[in-house]
Amino acid sequence: MSLRDTLLVLAVVTVWGINFVAIRWGVDEVPPLLLTSLRYVVAVLPAIFFVRRPQVALALLVGYGFAVGVGQFGLLFAAIKFGMPAGLASLVIQLQAFFTIGLAVLFLGERPKGAQLAGALIAFAGIAVIAAERLGGAALWPFLMTIGAAGCWGVANLLTKKAGKIDMLGFVVWSSLVPPIPLFVLSLLFEGPGAVPLALSQITLWGIGSLLFIGWVSTVFGYGAWSVLLGRYPASTVAPFTLLVPIAGIGSAALLLGERISGLELIGSALVFTGLLLNVFGPRLVGQRQPA
Repeated sequence: MSLRDTLLVLAVVTVWGINFVAIRWGVDEVPPLLLTSLRYVVAVLPAIFFVRRPQVALALLVGYGFAVGVGQFGLLFAAIKFGMPAGLASLVIQLQAFFTIGLAVLFLGERPKGAQLAGALIAFAGIAVIAAERLGGAALWPFLMTIGAAGCWGVANLLTKKAGKIDMLGFVVWSSLVPPIPLFVLSLLFEGPGAVPLALSQITLWGIGSLLFIGWVSTVFGYGAWSVLLGRYPASTVAPFTLLVPIAGIGSAALLLGERISGLELIGSALVFTGLLLNVFGPRLVGQRQPA
């Protein structure tokens, strides 16, 4: 990978890590479901006028929009609003890798490698350690919602696999037409009809900046640059950089939000990250050791 592209991929994973901090700032001013709906409005406009619709079945496009927009980000934004630390959320949601493997086994007939299964066991052991720290009711529910968001991301990944080789930026932008209306309806039901006027009356430039960062920088720039990199290099070269997202997320949350995680959560986080490392690099290392 060239120096320019290495810097680009590092910029993307840093942006995706800082995105969790931006979510924290955003939900402090705007109810989470309403903020998620607005995030997709921002992501669509004006990108929809410049990005070509991907050649993919409408059912896959709509399904992906629901899984990511309503499921993944709806749950994630609400979890952070209700107390899930932004840095810890950036790590826990990476469980999507193991949900993706499990769903691919069930619905696509894929067979996971032994290293991937070992990585999953280690990662979920880490989740159990973190859960033991957060069993106090109010702290547990946001944690479980974040795991639910990871599961929805796994469903979205399965739909992407079914779509085959596609323009990921176009897929993300056009699927962003799906979530705003159902999320707005859910906001009316759960956050009340007064959520919109209250948010408009209280939102500051800081909140607007957070929304623009989430919609344009994290989504349009992030996925646009990522699709360019995937077009230039094999996925096996680019994908491992996503391991840096929780590092950027935890670091930026500590720096910008003053978040600190407990000793037990630190142990659990280390186990989750070890499991992710094994999932990404384990099959490759095992393959290299086998005789040609």
